Amino acid sequence: MNRSDRAPDGVFDQGELVDSLVQAAFVTMAVLTEVAGDNEVSLTQLRVFGILRDRRVGVTALANYLGLEKSTMTGLVGRAEKRGLLQRAPNPADGRAVDVFLTAAGAELVERVHGHIARTLAPMTDALGPAEQRRLDTLLRRVLDSGPS
Repeated sequence: MNRSDRAPDGVFDQGELVDSLVQAAFVTMAVLTEVAGDNEVSLTQLRVFGILRDRRVGVTALANYLGLEKSTMTGLVGRAEKRGLLQRAPNPADGRAVDVFLTAAGAELVERVHGHIARTLAPMTDALGPAEQRRLDTLLRRVLDSGPS
């Protein structure tokens, strides 16, 4: 969309916001896809590692969160477990349930990937000053908290 197609000054065009969100998502997904490939993991595995970064989660909950079948998630976890990145253990509160969590090698991979993502996105984020970065973070968190799950 070029400037002449935009709403007149003072009139907010919701379509522009949607376009900006979609474009930001495309750029972010391209970075995530590149970083995943550089680290020899799939984009779905990258998402799993991000979820498990600071918590233990059951296989079923993990599958539901990602919109995958439990059997698909079990295979994905099994492959990452064979690489030494994830581990399964009984849930401390419910011995029948099994939790999935990062191993030390998985946590190191997550930190390396996070740094790679930050460096790759830096040209975009560095275009904002510190106060703008904090404001963007606050706004994005609010949007994500109220969005579709």
